[in-house]
Amino acid sequence: MIQAAETTPDGRVQKFRIHDLLREIITSKTRDQNFATIAKEYNMPWPDKVARLSIHNTLQYVQQYRSASQLRSLFMFRVAEKPSLQRFSPTGFTLLNVLDLQSTPLNVFPAEVVNLFFLKYLSLKDTRVKTVPTWIGKLQNLETLDLKNSRVTELPVEILKLQHLRHLLVYHYEFLPHEFHSKYGFKVLGKIGALTSLQKLCFIEVNQDGGAILIELGKLVQLRRLGIVKMRKEYGKAFCSSVEKLTKICSLSITSVEEDEIIDLEYLFFSSSTASAALLARTTGDVTSLDTFSSWPLHLLLSEAFEGDTLRFGAGGFKKLKRLCLDKSDQLRCIWVEAETMPCIEQLSIKRCKSLEKVPLGIEHLITLKVLEFSDMPEKLIRTLLPHEQGNDYWKVAHIPEVHITYWREWEWKVYSLEGLSEAQKSHFCCK
Repeated sequence: MIQAAETTPDGRVQKFRIHDLLREIITSKTRDQNFATIAKEYNMPWPDKVARLSIHNTLQYVQQYRSASQLRSLFMFRVAEKPSLQRFSPTGFTLLNVLDLQSTPLNVFPAEVVNLFFLKYLSLKDTRVKTVPTWIGKLQNLETLDLKNSRVTELPVEILKLQHLRHLLVYHYEFLPHEFHSKYGFKVLGKIGALTSLQKLCFIEVNQDGGAILIELGKLVQLRRLGIVKMRKEYGKAFCSSVEKLTKICSLSITSVEEDEIIDLEYLFFSSSTASAALLARTTGDVTSLDTFSSWPLHLLLSEAFEGDTLRFGAGGFKKLKRLCLDKSDQLRCIWVEAETMPCIEQLSIKRCKSLEKVPLGIEHLITLKVLEFSDMPEKLIRTLLPHEQGNDYWKVAHIPEVHITYWREWEWKVYSLEGLSEAQKSHFCCK
């Protein structure tokens, strides 16, 4: 009845799909049983008691209640006006558990939240909020604080009082022309280890006092996802020592403080109970083998990772790997994929490797590959993928269902599917 439409690299369901008829049945029962109310139509009749309210696009259709004591969840989707909880109910929302104000035109943290003692989920994602007030410590039942793509860069020490906090997400991206993105996190508190219920922590900056902070991370034994930015090479050993204690970790991302900062992860040995990880790291050498990581990751992201010219994936390695991304390795000239490696690989992305002029050697061995992506790559490489070119490598990728080419032109990214290009489009693409 319910199908998984999309999953994350570590196997978690991200989106669901249901049949149209089943959706109509669910919508009807939701309305009849007063399970949820959607505010998007003028003069739409509302039930007397609303438990879950979803507001779309505008607040003009929202009724005012003398008492909203029954409301448990409040969601807003693409609302253009600044939200005010008092507008809905002058007496407040006594038992509200979920408050999602993402993408609303908020500039400051909403003061009304201080009275929501039973609040478990709070999202100010994609807002212009810059600071978190000290009274955040009063929300003793809070489990998720989502500040993704807000302007928050540090948190008050009172956040450490939230002993039930499971998901702490504070980071944003900056997109620049000819670049994919730059990621920024928040200045982590020195006693972050006090939040022992944390399962997701993204993204923390360890540029200052990193050694002490990384020791604190070792206390967060419930962590499943950890993201770190501004990592320094001298913290490598302390980091590996702490991560070894995080036996439930499923996703791990590390970004160094500078482009030439080399993070040594040779100390890192995951225990047998560690399920998987998504790693962003740096390595060096003329011929780089990734055998050190070959037994555990499901998703491997290597950004600005190589100073050498050849990258080898050894035979029999990466048995669980499903997604591999190589980004911005200027010296990389050859990728060598040996037979019987990556038997479960589904997606391979290669981005901004300006010296790579041939498809990976042995890519024809990756028979499970479903998607191959090239982004902002040399024209010489792209020409080898075109079937009408002499000496082409098209036969090596012909078994892959989706081959996409992305490049920057006229101040925007353009995406082509190789199979969908006409001869004129192929010629036009290469001439650009």
